[in-house]
Amino acid sequence: MGNSVKSIDGLMRHLRDNHSIAISGSVQKQKLRNIGYYHGYKGYRYFKVPNNQLLYTDFNEILAVNEFDMALKAMFYPKIMFIETAIKNYTLEVILNCTKTDSFNDVYTKHLTYYNSFQKGSDNYKKELKKRLELQNKIYSSLSRNYNTKLSIQHYYHQDKNVPIWAIFEVITLGEFGKFIHCLDQNTRELISVSIGLNQSCDTDAKLTESIIYLLTDLRNAVAHNDIIFDTRFKTGRVKRALINALSHDCQIQNITFDTITDYIILICFILKQLGVSKTEIQKMISNFKEIKEEYRSIIPYNIYSKIIHTDTNNKLFELEKYIKL
Repeated sequence: MGNSVKSIDGLMRHLRDNHSIAISGSVQKQKLRNIGYYHGYKGYRYFKVPNNQLLYTDFNEILAVNEFDMALKAMFYPKIMFIETAIKNYTLEVILNCTKTDSFNDVYTKHLTYYNSFQKGSDNYKKELKKRLELQNKIYSSLSRNYNTKLSIQHYYHQDKNVPIWAIFEVITLGEFGKFIHCLDQNTRELISVSIGLNQSCDTDAKLTESIIYLLTDLRNAVAHNDIIFDTRFKTGRVKRALINALSHDCQIQNITFDTITDYIILICFILKQLGVSKTEIQKMISNFKEIKEEYRSIIPYNIYSKIIHTDTNNKLFELEKYIKL
């Protein structure tokens, strides 16, 4: 049998009696229902990992962290969407220029050949060849998944034509796009890196674009699925040292670890600058983050706020603003 289920009143009593959190009245009851006990409170009660509990004393403190988290997501989402579209377009431009055709089969044969960087039959060769085959399967699965809803996909299938690479880019996820970049031969990856404007001295293996996409994918998925982002728990893997070095070198910002949400602000502003977005527009994002940060500094308990916003945050933002003005 499953565990017994508590009513909303029972959950409020549970918070008071078992967690020493002050909560009462119809207004707070409604707000608990809105954020959810399981999705809301249980998610916001810890920092990064469940055994690192945050010590709340009042339900309004939980609401403040929730509102802070939601404000961050509202700030990030349009920027991530813009970057995803732009990098796909830059990549498409490079590939079409190299291949002289929009045929996915030609792109697959001529440019998705990173596996050939390794000795035929070696473990790395087999591993990368498997990734290439898996990418092909994911792309065809995406086409199948989007057939009923994407008229552009239907058009090509109904004409008995292959779906062009540009239409494929419209339906694959950001994570799948990252795998696409990974499978490209190094020369094509280098051309994309140069096109985006990445520092080539920090991108000797032409993998910075891939690293950026994977980092943004974690954040994008968390935002899109309304998962919690304030403590960067969404990060799924280690950040490549080359990316950290590139950001530190170009932005002159130290201690970038991506263990704090501030570092994702740095990354996004850095990419926006490479993509030619105006200084004014990028500064708006930095100012927005500073306003959010200051608004909740007086509302969120210091013992919690200091875990989210590190002591070097203001200095990082100062250096970031200097870099954007260059």
